[in-house]
Amino acid sequence: MNLPELQNLQAFEVSVENYVAHLQLKRPDEFNSMNSAFWTELPSIVRALDNSTEVRVIVLSSTGKHFTAGMDLGVFANIGGRFEAEEARRAEALRRLVLELQDSFNVLEQARMPVLSAVQGGCIGGGVDMICASDSRYCTEDSFFVVKETQLGIVADLGTLQRLPKLIPEGLARELAYTSRKMLAQEALAAGFVNAVYPDQASMLDAVMAIARTIAANSPLTVSGTKTMFNYSRDHGVSDSLNYMATWQAGMFRTADLQEAMTAAGEKREAKFLPLEKLDIDI
Repeated sequence: MNLPELQNLQAFEVSVENYVAHLQLKRPDEFNSMNSAFWTELPSIVRALDNSTEVRVIVLSSTGKHFTAGMDLGVFANIGGRFEAEEARRAEALRRLVLELQDSFNVLEQARMPVLSAVQGGCIGGGVDMICASDSRYCTEDSFFVVKETQLGIVADLGTLQRLPKLIPEGLARELAYTSRKMLAQEALAAGFVNAVYPDQASMLDAVMAIARTIAANSPLTVSGTKTMFNYSRDHGVSDSLNYMATWQAGMFRTADLQEAMTAAGEKREAKFLPLEKLDIDI
């Protein structure tokens, strides 16, 4: 896939096949810690893929023993030493920086296509923030999840405290955040944080890629609309969500995909759906 945003990457390896984009963290010797390159590359990659007509699902995985150790210490040091302005201006600048870092994970939620996270080993700190913003999570038997920030004297600020209680019981989410203890794979499965646990990374990736291909075989417009409705319903009441659903359906119900799906079923063949439109308008 020839996109400039996918070239000369330092933190990620990206491949696209059968409408599935595979993003892999590629710094295993550093436990895939989130260095400066990570924070610029991830949103750039996801936005480029989101605007592409060739991607219908994103799979996010990693390399080496651990999924990610979270924020790289060098980034922490850089943040701590970068503000020398008057106190109020320093605070305003730090707020904008936090919002910018949050946006690096928000893009996963905002992307038109589903994002599936496949975790092996440790998923720590910022790693939990990141996968909480994905649509579904899968892990290996040796996986563990840690909301590490509390133990480091920091309030987790990139999405875990906002998203995790929507994914697991709030009491458990609070316990994990207050204690910074490990949540092991089987507990994560029992709590509904992950969809499935696999013996090893190879079998996990085989299974997750199969799920991704199944999703990619469906209408990308329908899948995108379904993701939009899930996200909206999470953040709004039932009445508002049903009203929004009716408005969406008024514009989208007469899609050509509905006719193609029925025709393909009648002809006992695989449906062939049009891609989503690429936004390439100069403003």
